[in-house]
Amino acid sequence: MAGLWVLGEVTPDGTLAHISGEVATLARTLAEAAGQEVAGVVVAADPAAAAAELATFLPRVLAVSEPAAADRPWSMVAAERIAALLEPATAEFMFVGAGPDGRDLAGALAAMLGWGVLANATGAAWDDGSPVAEMSVFGGKLTTTSRFTGQTGIVTVRPNVVSAAPAGKPGSVEAVEAAAGDLSQPAVTVVERVVEAGAAAPIEEARVIVAGGRGVGGPDGFKLVEDLAEALGGAVGATRAAVDAGWIPYGQQIGQTGKIVKPQLYLALGISGAIQHKVGMQTAETIVAVNRDPDAPIADFADLVVIGDLFAVGPALLAELRARSG
Repeated sequence: MAGLWVLGEVTPDGTLAHISGEVATLARTLAEAAGQEVAGVVVAADPAAAAAELATFLPRVLAVSEPAAADRPWSMVAAERIAALLEPATAEFMFVGAGPDGRDLAGALAAMLGWGVLANATGAAWDDGSPVAEMSVFGGKLTTTSRFTGQTGIVTVRPNVVSAAPAGKPGSVEAVEAAAGDLSQPAVTVVERVVEAGAAAPIEEARVIVAGGRGVGGPDGFKLVEDLAEALGGAVGATRAAVDAGWIPYGQQIGQTGKIVKPQLYLALGISGAIQHKVGMQTAETIVAVNRDPDAPIADFADLVVIGDLFAVGPALLAELRARSG
C-alpha cells in the first residue's frame, strides 16, 4: 500500500475539485523527498472522470464506485470506504483539502481509525519519517509547525497555499468495487442541494477578484464592486466586516475566517488591510487598492495604491474598462 494518500474530492458535475490538485501536488513533493509511495483515491457514484484528472498529478489512483454517494452525505460514505482501504498498522498519512467536505471527511475518518488530524496546513515538509505541517495562527501573526506522535495521521490543507502542478506523465487508474455489505454509518438522505448563484468559477479559483470592505458603505455600494468584477471577468469578494454587516453572503468572505484566494489580480475597494484579511489574499500576484487613507495597512503590501474616494475612482475605472471592451 502507499505511504501517502490523497483524497480526491468530486464536484457536483463529476470533475475533480481544484483543491485536490493542489493537495496532490503537495503530497507528491513530500513523497519524493521521503522516498515514499503516493497514491490517490476517489470515492463517488461515478468516479471515473475525477480519478482520471487526479491521475495527472499522481502515479496511481484508486477509483472506488459507491452508488450511495449519489444520495447520501459524501463525507461519511467516502470515509467508511477509505477506512476499509487503509492499513492502520503501517505508516500511512492521508492528505485532503480543508474545504467543508474535506473537513467533514477528516473528522469522520479520524474517528473510525483513531488517527490524529493536523488541520488547516498552509505548507508541509517531510522530516524524520513523517510530515511536518505549517499552520497560521492568531490571525496570521504566527506560524507554527506540528507533527504526529505516531506513524499515521490526516493532514487537511488550506486552499490556494500550493499551486497545482501536474506530474511529468499521467499515472494509472485502478477501478475498485466498494466492499460488500451495507454501510454501517446511519443512513442520512440528502433531501435538497442548494447551489449558490455567483461567478462562473468558485471564488477560490477566480483569476480576478474585486473585493469590498467597510469603506463600501453598504449593500448598495457593492453594486460598484459587482460591476467592476463583471467588467474584469472576475468574482466578487468581501471582508468579514462587510459580511457581518449583512451586505454580502458569507460564501464571498476572504480572510482568516473566510476563504484563501490566489488570483492574478486582487482589486481591493475600501479595505483597510487588517491582518485577518491579509491572510486570505496576500498571495495574489498583483494587489491594487483604492482607499482614502494613505496610512491604511493595505498600503504596506499592495503593489499599487490609489489614494482617493472609491466612489470617484471606481466609476472612472469602470467607464474606462467598458470603453475598452466596447
